[in-house]
Amino acid sequence: MKTKKLEAYSPLILLVILLALWQAICSGFNIAEYIFPSPFMIANALVEFTNPIAVAAWQTFWVTMVGFGLSIVVGVLLGFLVGSARIAYSAVFPLLVAFNAVPKAAIVPILVVWFGIGIGPGILTAFLISFFPITVNIATGLATLEPELEDVLRVLGAKRWDVLVKVGLPRSLPYFYGSLKIAITLAFVGTVLAEMTAGDSGIGYLMQSAGSQQRLALAFAGLAVIGAMAMAMYEFFSYVERHTTAWAHRSSQS
Repeated sequence: MKTKKLEAYSPLILLVILLALWQAICSGFNIAEYIFPSPFMIANALVEFTNPIAVAAWQTFWVTMVGFGLSIVVGVLLGFLVGSARIAYSAVFPLLVAFNAVPKAAIVPILVVWFGIGIGPGILTAFLISFFPITVNIATGLATLEPELEDVLRVLGAKRWDVLVKVGLPRSLPYFYGSLKIAITLAFVGTVLAEMTAGDSGIGYLMQSAGSQQRLALAFAGLAVIGAMAMAMYEFFSYVERHTTAWAHRSSQS
C-alpha cells in the first residue's frame, strides 16, 4: 500500500526536489532574472500577470484544440485508408514519413503568406505537427491484424470491410489513444511555434514579447502554463483510455 502511494506521488515529489534545487542554485549564485529566473520569480510573474496570462492561455488552448480536432479527423481517415490495404500502406507511408521530416518552423512563413497573421497559421501548424502520429498508429493497428485471425473470419463469412470495421478498428484503439497522448503535446508545440513566429495573441506571442523585453520570468511563466495544459490533456486521454480499453491492459493485480 505504501509503495502504491509513493508511486502515485513520485512525480510531485520529483518536481518539488527539482524546483528546490533550481531555487537553491539561483539564490546561491545570485543569478539575475534576465539571465535565468528562479521558481520564486516565475511564481511572482504568474501572480502579477494572471489576467494577461489567462487570456493568452485560453487563446492558445482553443486554437490548439481546433487544430488537434482536425488532426484526429484527418489522421483517423487517412490511417484507415493507409492501413486497409497493403498497396496503400506501401505507397502512402513513405510520403507521410518524408512530410513529417520537414521542419514545421519552415512551413510557418508559408502559412503566413497564405493565411496572414493571426490564428490561421496556429491552427494549421497544430494540425500539421500532430496528425502524423494518429495516422501512423491507426494504420499500424490495421496493418498488423493477424493473418490467421483474418482468415478465420473470412471463412466464417466476414467480408474485408467487416474485418476492418468490427475487428481492426477496435483492435487499433490502444494504438489510437497512445497516438492522442503524443499528438496533443505536439499540437501545443505547433501552436506556440506559430504564435511566436506569426501570431498576434496567445502564449507564444506573450513569451516572444516578454523575451524581447528581457522579462524572462514572464516568459518562463508562459512555458509553465503550456506545460500544465499539455500535461492536463495528456492525463485526460490517459483516463479515457483506461476506462475504454481496459481489456487491452493487464490489471495491476495480475
